[in-house]
Formats: sequence, structure tokens, C-alpha cells
Amino acid sequence: MSDKKNSKQDTTLHPTTDKERHIGSLSFMFMWISDGVNLGNMTLGASLIVAGVATLNMVQTFVAAGIAIAIISIIFALNDRPGYRTGIPYVIQLRQSFGRKGTVFASLFRAIPAIVWYGVQSWIGGTALNEILKAVTSGKFDSIAICFVILVALQIVLSLFGFGAVKWVGTVASIVIGAGLIYVFVILLQSHADKIAHNWIDEKGSWGLPFFGFIMIFMGNYAATFLSAADYSRELKPGISDTKRGFLYFSPIVIAYGFVLAIGAMLSSATGNANPVTAFAEIVDNPYIKLGMSAFIVLGVVATNMVANIVAPTYVITLLTNLKYKSAAIVTGVLACATFPWLLVKDQSASNLNIFVLVYCAFLGPIAAIMLIEYYVLRRQKIDVKDLYAKDGPFDGVNWAAIWALVIGAAVAFIELKLAWITGFVAGGIVYWLLMKYTFKNSPFKKQTRYE
Repeated sequence: MSDKKNSKQDTTLHPTTDKERHIGSLSFMFMWISDGVNLGNMTLGASLIVAGVATLNMVQTFVAAGIAIAIISIIFALNDRPGYRTGIPYVIQLRQSFGRKGTVFASLFRAIPAIVWYGVQSWIGGTALNEILKAVTSGKFDSIAICFVILVALQIVLSLFGFGAVKWVGTVASIVIGAGLIYVFVILLQSHADKIAHNWIDEKGSWGLPFFGFIMIFMGNYAATFLSAADYSRELKPGISDTKRGFLYFSPIVIAYGFVLAIGAMLSSATGNANPVTAFAEIVDNPYIKLGMSAFIVLGVVATNMVANIVAPTYVITLLTNLKYKSAAIVTGVLACATFPWLLVKDQSASNLNIFVLVYCAFLGPIAAIMLIEYYVLRRQKIDVKDLYAKDGPFDGVNWAAIWALVIGAAVAFIELKLAWITGFVAGGIVYWLLMKYTFKNSPFKKQTRYE
């Protein structure tokens, strides 16, 4: 890695050593639990009840969730190995498939959705923070915009501390929010069990396109995150087997997502309101508990953004601009404000967010497949780290096989947008394997592969 010494970029993106890894198994699990217990996932559960009628009943909901969680956990466990074994981040891992220059293009598909969600989540959190300050000041303060800026600024400051802040925010958030959600769950069972049974549990639902569409939406919430699994696994302490790391993804996702989805669907069934915050206000007539709910929302927003929406785009900005991590983290926060999230969270825009998830999944599916084919099929889990960092090395240019596989995979995904991730994943993976095997015969990207 001769260029690393002279590059500010690689000071941030260099492989982590064993001594630099400080995240243990328990903290890692808490991190993913905190990512799952958020308002967005609760809203996903609430979206199953449309005009008082469930598109999926309880059994269908949890079967769909189980399928999605299994796929998510498998891809997490497979895609985190390069980062865990070598310490490289996602944007460097991409170079194997796309090349140094091609990675600039491919990495944007991870950064842009994360920045948009950073803004959206922060605006929701700013709304909740405004409710807290209104109550504290007896209505004298009322400005969501100011609260939004305060919350983004807080997250920028926390992000400057790197993964240490992610670890502690995730641990605290998962415990505190988990306790609050258990309280909500008990209230719903005590006072609204009949409505929940009638409007969700006993409904006919569907095993057709809505069922599979829900799986894709569910996966869409994680599609960008498991794509950059290396960004997280490179911080995990050494000595943890592949099987155990798979469990470290599977168990918190089951706990967090399963519980939060259920509460979202139960709230919507009990009240007919698809907005979890408004629905909760209807079932609990206690100003102190409502205030506590707002605090949970704020904490959940910070935890989710710290885990899923800050680290990865910050690495991408570091790659594109040569900024150091702290400077790139500040730019990430500024860009989140520039997404105009107050327009994206309006009632008339809510359905468009689901479409947005499906659209970027059309690109993320092929990228995930390309990376897995590269690592497991073409290179048989072998990485030459020095080549990945070397200028003028075998990965210096653009691997057009990967670019074409991404384009073709995304095109196939757009045929049926509700199934975008899985169709793009399958098509992109097959096309990439065929192109690498039969075309571009003099490509340097075939070096040290089975097709060299």
C-alpha cells in the first residue's frame, strides 16, 4: 500500500488492525437492535392496515418477515467476511468488482439512500423534539425547523467520535426504547385486543403479490445496510466465527423487527391510524407518557442514523473527496439537510417513500450479487489487499463487466418494481458471472480469479 502514506483518503479507509477493533459481540447485537426499533419500521407494520382492512394478516406478516429476515441475515453473514477478515471498508471492497474508478459510480447507490434517510429520520426526530420543548415551555417554543437543525448538529457531533459513539448510543437506545415498546405492547393487549384480532389477526389477507411485495419492502429497509456489511464487521473484535457472526445479525433483527412490526400493525388495527405517533396518542391519554414517547422517537432516530445512515455515506464522501473522516461526517450531515426531508414526510409523499425504497433496491440487488459472485465464485474468498489500494494496480480502472451487470440487473428489476431487489439480484449475479467468464478476455480484473 505504497500510496497510503501519502493519501489523506487512505488514512481513513485503511484496513483496521486487530488492536483497533473494540466492538464486542453484545455491543454488536445491541447496535442492530437499536437500528431496528425505530419509527420507520413501526410505520412499515402500520402500513399493512389500509382503511381498516389488513393486506396481510398476522400469520402472513410474520411468515413474510421470517423470509426477509432469513435472507437479510444470510447476506449479512456472507458479505461481512471481506471486512472482518481483512479490515477493509465497503468502498475498498467494491474495487475488486468495479475497479477504483468504477467504485466512484457504484458507491453512490449506497450513499444517496442513506443520506436521504438521514434527513427523513432527523426531521421525524425534530418533530418529536419540538413536542417535548413545547410541553416544557408551555407552548412558548414551537419550531420543528430549529429542532431539526439541533438534532442534525447533535448527530454530527456524535459521529465525530466514530464507532465508539455508535456502540454506546446503540446500547442505550436498545434498552430504553425496548422498555418503552414493551409498555405499549401491554397497553394494546389490555385495552384493544378485540379490534386487533378483528382488523389484523383474523383478516383473510393475501399470499399473492402484496405478500411478496412486503418481503421486498422489508428487505429494502436493510438492502443498503447489508451491502456495506464490511463497514461494521471491520470494527468487530477478532476471533468470532462466521456462524456466530451470522447469529449476531439474525437474533437482533428478529427481536427488533418482529416486535416493532407487530406494534405498528397493532396500533393501526386498534385506531385505524397509519401514523404510529398519532395512533399512540389516541390510545394513551396521559401527557407524561406521550412526552416519553416523543423522547423515545428522538433517541430511536439518533440510534438508527448512527448505525445505518452516517458511517457508510461518510466513507463514500471520504473516497470521493479525500476528506478525513470527521470532515466527511460533517458534510454528510449538511447533505442530509439538503434533501428537504420536510417535503418527503408529508402525507401525500408517504407512499412515494416506499417507491423510493424499491427504486434504489433495483440497483442495490445487482451490486450485492456482483460482490458475492466476485468474492465467493471468482476469487474463492481470497483478497490481495495491497492490489486494492495500489494506484496503477490491477483494480485501477473500470471493470465494465460489473457496470454492465449492474445496468442489466437494474433494468430487469424495473420490470416489476415490487420485486425489484430479488429480480435485480438474480439477474445481476448471472450476467456478471457470464460476462466475467466469456467476455473481456484481457481484462486485468481477471487477475487471480478462476478465469485468469
